[in-house]
Amino acid sequence: MDGGLLKFKSLKTIRGLAHGFVLRNNKVPVNCNKNEALDRLKPYHENMIYSLGFTPDDLCVTEQIHGDFVANVTKSRGFNDVIPGADGLITFEKGVLLGVFVADCCAVLIADRRGRGVSIVHSGKVGSELGIIKKAIRKFNDQGIISSDLIVQLSPCIRPPAYEIDFANTIIQDSLSLGVPEQSIFDANECTSLDLEKFYSYRIEKGFTGRMLGLIGLD
Repeated sequence: MDGGLLKFKSLKTIRGLAHGFVLRNNKVPVNCNKNEALDRLKPYHENMIYSLGFTPDDLCVTEQIHGDFVANVTKSRGFNDVIPGADGLITFEKGVLLGVFVADCCAVLIADRRGRGVSIVHSGKVGSELGIIKKAIRKFNDQGIISSDLIVQLSPCIRPPAYEIDFANTIIQDSLSLGVPEQSIFDANECTSLDLEKFYSYRIEKGFTGRMLGLIGLD
């Protein structure tokens, strides 16, 4: 498989919203550490960004320390200027593309169905335990966007029995607890450990692998 962009049906109907989940590209060798793998994958990731109608300069990405900080983004920073200490991003600005890298953790894409704001969260075992999804939802609420107006989409991620904790379920339950309707929460229901033609898996490949890239923005 030479890569591609997974689109979610749940988000396709929101006017002015661009999104995607960049899949594995087996033409790019990534049996190396994370930073080297991301350098090798950068041209591929940039092509996927262009396909969404954005440029790499429109992107904003997180440092990803497995924490619970969700940063409010008002302007783009590009690939090389990550937001320190953040595992989630939210914006209410047009022309800003938010991104998180994952390889077994979940990229959670959140959008106001009326197109007023978007968020993306890196949520694995620790982030889910810390309730990072709740912090993202509350930031929408702080801007007057009620939880019932939100759509929450979970990306493919590792799941039991391949992983001992079902953090995807934690994400869903936390979203429900803050008032997101059950019918507005969508799960890709794919385990990243089971298809190494399509996904990178940190656990299966023992850390020497690439990263998928979750993307969302208002164009």
